[in-house]
This record gives sequence, C-alpha cells and structure tokens, in this order.
Amino acid sequence: MDQQIINLFDEYTHKPLSREVFMKRLTRLTGSTAAAIAALSLLEVNYASAATIQDDKVLTERITYAGDGAEMKGYLARPKGDGKYAAVMVIHENRGLNPHIEDVTRRVALAGYLALAPDALSPQGGTPADADQARALFQQLDAAKNLNNFIKGFDYLKTRKDCNGKFGAVGFCWGGGLVNQLAVNVTDLRAAVSFYGRQPEPADVPKIKSAVQLHYAGMDERINAGIGAYEEALKKAGTRYELYQYEGAQHAFHNDTAPTRYNEAAAKLAWERTLSFFQKNLS
Repeated sequence: MDQQIINLFDEYTHKPLSREVFMKRLTRLTGSTAAAIAALSLLEVNYASAATIQDDKVLTERITYAGDGAEMKGYLARPKGDGKYAAVMVIHENRGLNPHIEDVTRRVALAGYLALAPDALSPQGGTPADADQARALFQQLDAAKNLNNFIKGFDYLKTRKDCNGKFGAVGFCWGGGLVNQLAVNVTDLRAAVSFYGRQPEPADVPKIKSAVQLHYAGMDERINAGIGAYEEALKKAGTRYELYQYEGAQHAFHNDTAPTRYNEAAAKLAWERTLSFFQKNLS
C-alpha cells in the first residue's frame, strides 16, 4: 500500500483528525470513494485474527482494582497450576483494551508470567467497541491520574498470592510511551519493553532503574524522531538498554489484526527478543 496512505492513517489514529476529514483526504489519495473504502478495509484492524492463544491454554479472569479516584478494570491471564509468578503488565494502544491486547496478554501468560492488561478507559466506563469512539475518549484522560492508575496496578499485583514480586511491563504505541513513563516512575520495575512508544523527557531518564528494551519500526518517522535524544540520555545515565529498529516495518508492525502494517518477520523477532529479555531480567 502507498506509504502516503499509511502515513495518513497514522495521522488519523494518533491526532485529533475527524473521520470526515480523514475520508476526504483518503479519497483524494486513492482517486475515488470506492477506492477509499476498499483501502480503509485493509487499514482498520480485524479482531477476528485476535485468537492465537485460546483461553483453555491459560487461566483468565476479569479483575478490578482501586485506581486514582476510579475503579480500574483489567484482563488477567496466568499459567495453569499453582505457584508464584513474575508479573508483566501489558499496555494497549490508543484503541483501549481490545481482543488483540487480550490475546497478547494470554501470550505473556503462556510464556510463564502473571499478565495483567489494565483498561486505561476504565474511568470513562471502559473501552467501547467503536475504535473511533475509543480514540476520542483518550483525549479526555488526565495524564497524571492515568499514570497513577497504571502504577496502582502494580500495587494490586503485590496483593495477589500468585505474584512473586518481580515486575515487568510491555506496551505498544500509546502503551509503549506509557511503559517508558512507568520505567521513570516505578522503582520496582525490573524490565520495561516499549514497542514504538513515545520517549520520556531526557532529563527524566536518570530516574530509570529497570532494564529497558526498545523496538522501533523503520518507517515510523513520527516516533523515530525521538530515538536519538533518548538513546543519548540512556547512555549518559548508564541505563541497561537494548534498542532494535526493524527496517521496512511500519508503526504497529506487531499488531497481527492490522493487515497493512503487520510485519510477521519483525513481529516474531521482536517478540522472541521480548520474552528473552523478560527471562533474563525477571528470573
């Protein structure tokens, strides 16, 4: 698909661009309304693909915990069998807690971890089925309270008998940016994995105590603009980090429900690196 179309869709999904304006611009790029609708069907996610790990392979439950002035909802998965497990927080994109992220949470559990995926939109009633509505609700989030809501997720995990007190986090896009913020603000965090996430302020990097693993898409100009300053700050602070860039890959390349941006080779390699990173830092 034409890179201009993918860039336009990225703008639509990450900036307050109305669907009407997006469709007009997409129509101009594709040449007709019919072509625009056909292109959109390839750009938008297909949650029918979000079932690579079935529930019968792991134990799952819906949980709630006390957030910052609101009750937080979450999806939790863990291996079958009694025991104590290292815990990994899984943080969604700016579409909220959807079937794809629930599937990723089950993948983390299958790898041997207690996996929790909080719903950032819990204060707004939870993630709606409509992706446009979900993105609009993200504009209403209070940044400080939102960060606290995820920090309190670790407090919740500490109360569980199946948690051994070792913590990691992995996030994608919006969630990748939040993982970087958690690395700055959660001293208990041992392993932070960010997929194409917004970088923290360089001045905050010395606060990071965890090991950090960063995954970036080669074609993701918007996010990649911040790599240089972040890496320089990580080196200066002596932070343990790994940084990978996947040439030719698009933003959201790990999302296997996004057909035009999913990159199977990059996604597989990045996930293998993620699990290896958790094994090294959470064992």
